[in-house]
Order: sequence, then structure tokens, then C-alpha cells
Amino acid sequence: MVEKKIKIVHIAEAFSTGIYSYLRDLSSYMTNLPDIDDYEVVIIYSKRDVLDESKIKQDFSDKIRFIKIQMTRNISPKSDFNSLLKIRKILKIEKPDIVHLHSSKAGVLGRISSFGLLNRNKIFYSPHGYAFLRQDISKKSQKLYYFIEKFSQLIFGGVTVTSGDTEFDYAKKIGKSLLVRNGIDFKNQYKKPDSAGKKFTVGTIGVVHTQKNPSGFNEIALKMPDIDFVWIGNGELANQITAPNATVTGWVAHREDIFSRTSEFDVYMQVSLWEGLSIAILEAMFLGKPVVASNIVGNKDSVVDGVTGFLINTTDEAVSAIRKLQNDDELREKMGKAAFLRCKELFDKDKNFGDLIKIYKS
Repeated sequence: MVEKKIKIVHIAEAFSTGIYSYLRDLSSYMTNLPDIDDYEVVIIYSKRDVLDESKIKQDFSDKIRFIKIQMTRNISPKSDFNSLLKIRKILKIEKPDIVHLHSSKAGVLGRISSFGLLNRNKIFYSPHGYAFLRQDISKKSQKLYYFIEKFSQLIFGGVTVTSGDTEFDYAKKIGKSLLVRNGIDFKNQYKKPDSAGKKFTVGTIGVVHTQKNPSGFNEIALKMPDIDFVWIGNGELANQITAPNATVTGWVAHREDIFSRTSEFDVYMQVSLWEGLSIAILEAMFLGKPVVASNIVGNKDSVVDGVTGFLINTTDEAVSAIRKLQNDDELREKMGKAAFLRCKELFDKDKNFGDLIKIYKS
């Protein structure tokens, strides 16, 4: 008798940047497992403006099946109700053994849609940065989002799978939670470019929007005119980066090109206002780059202040940290090596995704 495959349905409202990378890497890991034929993986996703859907076929195995629906990021009763009905209809047809939800909106809609269709303990939820930690909303909205998180888990169940230690601290106060850190692929090898003769360069990667704090990035660049600043990515706030020594490259077509360009940075900088656990920071650490990052949830889980880089609270602190690294080659090399070792110890994709598969099976 042939055993039934384990069907895993992922639901991602924010299918772009970090969550896209997470599901791409998880899918890649799973499709290379010796028992891959024991699994069937479906991804229900909603398109964000920065998502290039033409890349899905090249980034994901043809063993992964995709279903596209529309979900809105912010609360919209009519749109959310329609999305909920569509998700529930799909789940009734797919009959998954496991549902894994990604982002706060998917976490709410997915749990309600799954109610009565499968065991509460077979519903997993990864916030990838809780909505109530957003800094572009009012305190009242933050409290509302926290209440929704608490209520959803209390009533509809599920197990929260957090990507970083400080996110785990928040999750434990809300309900049943586990820690499975984000990871990157240490098997990949990238050729280091020849950077002889270039100016000292500080760079970042991401969507140029409020969360990533482009105005703060620009302010730092203006204070350091002798240094080149590079932002790999694009977005609606790209016009905020006006410093003559700062460049917004637009999106890079291939992942190898992103690694090649990141290798040219002397320092990786991320001044986000809120985060989950940034895969871009982990990739910079993998490349041996010291990191200057805002002292917030997520960044604090990857960057050890004074060891693998610096955690900063103001733009002046960022300028000071970058100057230290610019003027001390030995410190920069030391922190870069420490960043790589910390990344390998805690954020190896094979180990961490292996732990996630064990959770699925249990």
C-alpha cells in the first residue's frame, strides 16, 4: 500500500523580499531531501508591487505548485472577508495535512480559514516581523494589531514559529511558540570580485519604503561625502535618497549578482525602523561583512554589538561606527570574520530547516 503524501500549504500575503527568499530557500531545501516524494508543497500567495512573478519559475522547483489570490496588507473588512472565503475554499479542495502561514495578515486569515479543517497543532505561523512593531502606524493601531494576534491564537490556535530570539520573546507572551531561526545556504560559493582601487563603500539591500528608513540612510550618506553609499533595490521612496554619493541600483536580476555586488561593500548597513530577522543581513555576514544596524527587534538577533558590527540608535552613532570601521582595517577584518562564524553557528539553512521539517513531522 502506497503511503499518503504529506501535503504542506504555505500562505503568504507578503510574497516578496524576505518572505519570498524564505520560501524559496525552504522549498529548495525540501526538494533536495531524499524523501521529497513523501511531500507535496503548495504556496498560496498574494502579489506585492515589488514581486517580479516572472522569476518564480526560475527560483522555485517545478515540484512546487502555486495558487495566486489577492490579499491586502492593511485591515480592509470587505477585502479581508473575500480573501478569507477564497482561502477556505482552496483549503477544502487541497485538504492539507499542514498549513504554514507567513506574515501577520496571512496569520489571521489563514487561521480563521483553517478552523475545523485540520488539527490546531498542524497550523504554523511565522510573523516575519510582527505588525504591532511597525513604526509607521499609531500607538492605537499597534495595540489593535497586538490584540488581533492574541485573539487569533487564543481562539483559532496554531503554533507560532519565530525566526529570531527577540521575536520569540514576544511570541511566548502571546501563545504557543517555537524558535527556528532563519538560515542561508553555506554550500553556495561566490567568487569575490576584485575591489582594488575602489572607494570605501557602505551598502544595503531592500525595498525603498518606510520600513527600511531611506531618509535615515540618506542622512548618513550626506554626513559622509567621502564614502560611496549603495542601495540595491527600488521602491516608492527612492526619491528620498538624494545624497550625491548615494546610488539606488534598482533590482538585480540574479541572486549571484546580488552576492557579487554585496561582496564589494566594505560595510553592510541596515537602518530599518522595524524588522523580522533580515536574510540580507545574514547574507552579508556570510560574506564576512561587518554590519552596522539599527538597534531593533530582529537586528539584535543577528548583530552582536562590538563583535560582529555595531547596533546604533541614531544617525550620528551610525556615522561614528562607520568611521571606526573605515579607519581600522584590522577591526573591520576581525568583525567580518566574527560575523561569518556567528552566521555559520546559528543561521545554517540545512540545520534550521531540518529542525522545521522535524516540527512538521511531529
